[in-house]
Amino acid sequence: MTAPVAPFDRSDGPDGSDGPDATGRWLRGGAPWPVLAAASLVYALSVWQEASAGRLGVDNAVVVRAARTLLDGGSPYADKRFLYPPGAVFAALPETLLTDRGVSCVAPAATALLVLVSVVTALRIFGVRADSRLAALTVAGLGVFLPLRSVVHLANWTVFSALAFPAALLLARRGRWGAAGVVVGVAIALKPILLPLLLLFVLARRWRALAWAVGVPAVVSLGAAWAMPRPGLFFTRTLPFLLHGQDAYARPYDAAWPSVLPRLGIPPSLASLLAVGAAVAVLAVARLRWRRGGEQGLRLVECAALLMLAAFLVSRPSFLHYAMVVVPALVASVVVRGAAVRSVWCWLPLVPQVAGVNWPELQSAERHAFKDFVMFTGVTAALCAAVWRARPHPAPEVTVSGGTYALCSDPDSRDHSGTR
Repeated sequence: MTAPVAPFDRSDGPDGSDGPDATGRWLRGGAPWPVLAAASLVYALSVWQEASAGRLGVDNAVVVRAARTLLDGGSPYADKRFLYPPGAVFAALPETLLTDRGVSCVAPAATALLVLVSVVTALRIFGVRADSRLAALTVAGLGVFLPLRSVVHLANWTVFSALAFPAALLLARRGRWGAAGVVVGVAIALKPILLPLLLLFVLARRWRALAWAVGVPAVVSLGAAWAMPRPGLFFTRTLPFLLHGQDAYARPYDAAWPSVLPRLGIPPSLASLLAVGAAVAVLAVARLRWRRGGEQGLRLVECAALLMLAAFLVSRPSFLHYAMVVVPALVASVVVRGAAVRSVWCWLPLVPQVAGVNWPELQSAERHAFKDFVMFTGVTAALCAAVWRARPHPAPEVTVSGGTYALCSDPDSRDHSGTR
């Protein structure tokens, strides 16, 4: 019996996918303890600087206020600033045991810790240790990254999505798609940022996982709505408020195309059309990235990041701290040869987000959205360009007794006859 094997590309690893190279091996290596200590100090000082500012934890305070309103017998949705699903109200009940000052101190600190957990989780997708050089560089880099400072200062619940995103991808990487669906579902029940990630289950044809991701928030939201007074206010008051891009207070901070482009002189209708067109194009690139295969962790991260970024371009609102959902996992993927983030073009859009750098005419809070617009648009464009230029990664095949077998577990690669 002969078994001629299809030739591999020289750039591929031993399994026919992108493997580690010298750069990846160096980044995976353990960092000396002084380096780890210095990175931790930079991160801690950044968090402390935000903790010293005024109006700390204002976004979290809105959710806590809604939980206290529920305990007093009122409807959380009577407050137009409460924009979360019903399940978030009950998740915030433990915080009602604290004083206002306690909440404003504990919530930002907990947010900073959850970000660190998300970084470690993102590194584990690629088997990178928490004491590696890449971990030290990532933690130090986040210390001067404005989206981190924003999410910590506000104690915004986006941090749960920032943790759930790499956790779900890690579970999917290990073949536990059902658990990944549950994680995504729980995150959506708290704040529906990860809704675009449902398309990842569609691309992977993991229907049971998709059912979990949809069913968990549906059950939680319906149960929570049944247990609170006047839940219909969510549809008559909160949802229209969201669909109109909130109000004049929040709109200047919105970095989505339909919000920023009219500020640059483009008619609103044309801006919305351009945003929808861009999002559809990015979704098409995400599908292309999935079909091209390659190293499974890299495939999951880049495809999922594209799905999220497509939503950030078109959905209103898209705030600065939303970047914390995709950035840690993308940075972790740099250890893999062929990763899109190895291109300098993926990093240049992040430069305006370095703390301490003054950009003329863009320092005010109202104009910060222009820098955020550059970040989301630039990173998305760089990922799309990298996917477009990349070569496909066909699965290696072995011919045995006239039959062809693919050495991979991806159902897309098993059938070469055109039927499924």
